[in-house]
Amino acid sequence: MKTDLTNIKNIIFDLGKVLVNLDFDATIKAFYDLAQNEEIIDSQHSYTDPVFYNLEVGKIVPEEFLKRIRELLNNPNATDLQINDAWYAMFKGVPADRVKLLQKLGKKYNLYLFSNTNELHIGKFLPDFKAQHKTDFTSLFIKTFYSHEIHERKPDVSAYLKVIELSGVKPEETLFIDDLENNIEGAKQAGLKTFWLKEGMELAELF
Repeated sequence: MKTDLTNIKNIIFDLGKVLVNLDFDATIKAFYDLAQNEEIIDSQHSYTDPVFYNLEVGKIVPEEFLKRIRELLNNPNATDLQINDAWYAMFKGVPADRVKLLQKLGKKYNLYLFSNTNELHIGKFLPDFKAQHKTDFTSLFIKTFYSHEIHERKPDVSAYLKVIELSGVKPEETLFIDDLENNIEGAKQAGLKTFWLKEGMELAELF
């Protein structure tokens, strides 16, 4: 399904499930393997503790996150490495064809990234990406915006307005691509053109 790129000069990409493959259950399972408290892996409770939000908007440092995860797991002996590995287990890499697509699009459009993410994930993702694709992830974009650095997250309209301000783009000339409907709605309210990349769709289908 091709999208209308008339008058589009800029494209803002989401990271998770748009560029990088994610498996949230992999992290839940990894936490379960560390846990002495099964509630951490219950689908009703996973990722609901405020510590996840606070890390994502940069309100806490990684050390505070790791301490809280030990409490949630009821496992004071879990090491930083074990928790970090479990937390990162959801990341399943960026397919090479998506990297090539970004490189191609970058010759015609100004590319940006806006992701709800955190210091721990990005700290491991960037070197992993370079090792896999032999190029810096950030080199694919004019600028990258991470929620923990700008202290705002999707779908808050204020988050998009901050990205618009910091990037200097005109919303009416800018396409925002995300896999979550709520994030798409927030972007629309900020005046951005949008495309909702639904489950099962591949980014290349848009272009």
